[in-house]
Amino acid sequence: MKVKKEGHRVAISIITIMVVFVVWYLATNIGSIPDVILPKPQNVWKAFLSLCSEGYGTNKDTLMVHMAASMKRLLIAYGLSVVTAVPLGLICGYFPHASSVVNPFVEFYRPIPPLAYYTLLVLWLGINEGSKITLLFLAGFAPIFISCASGVKRINVDYLNASYMLGANKKQTFMNIIFPSALPDIFTGLRTAIGFEYTTLVAAEMVAAKQGIGWMVLDASNWLKSDVVFAGVIIMGITGILLNYIILFLENRIVHWSGRA
Repeated sequence: MKVKKEGHRVAISIITIMVVFVVWYLATNIGSIPDVILPKPQNVWKAFLSLCSEGYGTNKDTLMVHMAASMKRLLIAYGLSVVTAVPLGLICGYFPHASSVVNPFVEFYRPIPPLAYYTLLVLWLGINEGSKITLLFLAGFAPIFISCASGVKRINVDYLNASYMLGANKKQTFMNIIFPSALPDIFTGLRTAIGFEYTTLVAAEMVAAKQGIGWMVLDASNWLKSDVVFAGVIIMGITGILLNYIILFLENRIVHWSGRA
């Protein structure tokens, strides 16, 4: 029954995408919408093929080169976010005094738009990869940290007391009670963080970049190349979905008990 319902949802999603595509095709080929505002689907497809074969930019780098540059920045920053925010969030969730030290700084910069402090990062770290990776790192750190800390705080105190009564020390309690119980929240933070970092990618590639999918879309918009913009945006959207599903797949494998009685 569950497989059948999942199949129905997938079918509905596919039909919805097809309807949107048909409306897009009819509106641009029959209507009088200028290409600079909404390009024809066939022109976007041609732009995609051109990006793959002829490349884009002064160096004529292909789409794969731009994607590789963006994914390198994204994955390095995401990895740094995970290895720092997860343990720090768990520690702050378990020790209130540690949370009092770290949480004010996280809450201070978290609501600030990335472009607002990107100029400071450029001044401090230069215009090379360091400032870009740091910007992405900060965008992903906060959601992971907050999710980890919240996951620890939501653990039933009775579980911890029962663990100590049975003779477990703090290390055993952390590894067998706290960490497994917080895993669903940790993965929620991981999925949220990859989205935040990916949306910040364009801002990270605005300054002194000559490669990257975000830079390509931004540069094409400056030259009113709407077909390239649409091709880039669609590729970014598909890539974001794939990244999210990779983390979701890992979550279902590792936290297989979550949501089940």
